[in-house]
Amino acid sequence: MSNPTIRVVARIVALPEKVEQVKAILTGLIEPTKTEAGCIQYELLQNQADATDFTFVEEWRSGAELDAHLGNTHIQFAIEKLDGLLGAAPDICRYDKIG
Repeated sequence: MSNPTIRVVARIVALPEKVEQVKAILTGLIEPTKTEAGCIQYELLQNQADATDFTFVEEWRSGAELDAHLGNTHIQFAIEKLDGLLGAAPDICRYDKIG
C-alpha cells in the first residue's frame, strides 16, 4: 500500500484596499513551488463573489515535503511581504483524502 498524499487548503483574506498587492505576492509563489520536491498540485483560486478571498489548493507527496515547502525562502519572504496586508491570519488546514 502506498503512502497517502497530504492535501492542503490554505485560505488567505486580503484587506479590501490591498487585494492587488496580495494577489501579486501569492501568484509569485506558484512557479517556484511547483518545482519543489513532493509538490503534486499547487493552485491559487480567487473567490468570484469576494475578491479579497484567496485559496490555495495543494497536494503533497508527504508531510515532510510539505514542511520543507513551508520553510523555503520564497514562502518565508512572502509571509514577510504579506504583513499588514491581510484582514485575518491565514487559515491553513491539512487533509487526508478519504474517498
